[in-house]
Amino acid sequence: MTENNVNDNNPVLTFEGKKYMFNELPNDTKEIIKGLQIAETQVKMYEDTLKLLSISRNSLATQLRDKLKNYN
Repeated sequence: MTENNVNDNNPVLTFEGKKYMFNELPNDTKEIIKGLQIAETQVKMYEDTLKLLSISRNSLATQLRDKLKNYN
């Protein structure tokens, strides 16, 4: 799902290869689109959070490895 702005007054929604004039869609359909946009934003946010956690975990493992070298 993408929105291509033909102009700011009536953006075009492209979904599954078809184009729809956003302002001509029923309000309940517009709400579904807004919900999808929010969900996509949340997914991206959590993907970024997972990347940061992975980097942090790797950094902590490296620190632990370095500290444990002194015990062998």
